[in-house]
Amino acid sequence: MSKRFDLTGKVVLVTGASSGLGVHFARTLAEEGAAVAIAARRADRLAALKAELEAAGARVAAVELDVQSPESIAAAFDAVEKALGPVDIVVNNAGISIVKPALDMPVEDWDAVVSTNLRGAWLVAQTAAKRWMAARRPGNIVNIASILGLRTIGQVAPYNASKAGLIHLTRALGMEWARHDIRVNAICPGYIETEMNSDFWKTPAGQRLIDRIPQRRIGKPENLDGALLLLASDAGSFMTGSVLTVDGGHTVNSL
Repeated sequence: MSKRFDLTGKVVLVTGASSGLGVHFARTLAEEGAAVAIAARRADRLAALKAELEAAGARVAAVELDVQSPESIAAAFDAVEKALGPVDIVVNNAGISIVKPALDMPVEDWDAVVSTNLRGAWLVAQTAAKRWMAARRPGNIVNIASILGLRTIGQVAPYNASKAGLIHLTRALGMEWARHDIRVNAICPGYIETEMNSDFWKTPAGQRLIDRIPQRRIGKPENLDGALLLLASDAGSFMTGSVLTVDGGHTVNSL
């Protein structure tokens, strides 16, 4: 069974790989045999991860990538192809959030979030798909959305909207590109503990949120591994336009 999730010989581009889930995704994919291109706006932040993965025997390239810039995206794909070979799989993970009441949200903050989370994912996906179609190669895109694209919380209106848009974009591209043997799927993580938010989950406010999750626990990055490897590997070869929720039952509890 494990061979169904084997990624040996595949080249995977992970955006937003300088911290949080992006780092974990890169490790998980490398462990399954993939050559991994780790990408972020600040390439200097990728050095430690690159060294770690290479020490474990993986083929790795670290590339600078600003998902808001079509020119940066094209240059990143060129750099990855030169270092590792053509990209087979894209994990569209780059994302940001700004916490402010909707009435106080400056247009610049709205644009920054939507341009990164939705427009950026679209530009990366489109760039990959154009290259795959031109080369007559299959391709695979895994978009990292959020349960906040399915339900909402306050103070993060552009994040809610961008992730809802990314979910619908996943379905639209999955439908359009299926005939070209390009799969497009998404993962909607629930609340996942990372280095950036671990202290919050120990507070009374964090515990109240955990109490609303049917499994009564916060998720760990490794809880996303099954969904990621299913969609990235041939095990999910008959899936496109699918949206997998990994949230301990949170969205079910919100219906």
